[in-house]
Amino acid sequence: MAELELSFPALDRALFEVPDPARLTAASPSRHPPRFLLLYGSLRSRSYSRLLSFEAARLLTAMGGEVRLFDPSGLPLPDDAPDTHPKVQELRQLAAWSEGMVWCSPERHGAMTGVMKSQIDWIPLSTGAIRPTQGKTLAVMQVSGGSQSFNAVNQMRVLGRWMRMLTIPNQSSVAQAYAEFTEEGRMKPSSYYDRVVDVMEELFKFTLLTRDLGPCLLDRYSERKESAEATAQRVKQSAI
Repeated sequence: MAELELSFPALDRALFEVPDPARLTAASPSRHPPRFLLLYGSLRSRSYSRLLSFEAARLLTAMGGEVRLFDPSGLPLPDDAPDTHPKVQELRQLAAWSEGMVWCSPERHGAMTGVMKSQIDWIPLSTGAIRPTQGKTLAVMQVSGGSQSFNAVNQMRVLGRWMRMLTIPNQSSVAQAYAEFTEEGRMKPSSYYDRVVDVMEELFKFTLLTRDLGPCLLDRYSERKESAEATAQRVKQSAI
């Protein structure tokens, strides 16, 4: 390969940083249990996405995590109520509290459900200078009434990236979910259940690895540049 000419006419060298491995070790690691918010995408009385979320919650709790499940019943459609609505405020407070999330949706018409999408849409990408989901870990799961499919989890991965979340590589898709749970609502032993255990283990580990490293992992050249330009503009205006 030809030798590269290391000149950067478009780069602000004062704001360019070489990644430092030392910054990838937290000086004071968090000691509290990892905090997880679980969202599910069905309001049915026997909701398999809810039952699967409860199985995930049990596993995360057994690993030492602190878990909250949001009940979407009563959550208004996005833009059909002010964001001061109690269910919206509950969801947003839980999103801010969490360090990782699990999204679990049925597949309906080849996509995630409207119930699932509405919950995600109510979580803002930014609140002032704070991004409620940026840097949080995410695991995605789905349940299907027929053969195994990955449409819903693939869509949720796109949304996770848009919300600037760290979506783990593993995922769970439970086919013919009606046959995978007992009458009492517990998941039967199967390869599907084993995969859920795998996903929760991976989510827990990724959360432990990344939850204290936001200042490094989320530090971006473009945002440093934007901040520097905004600061310069404020200084200029104050001098007038």
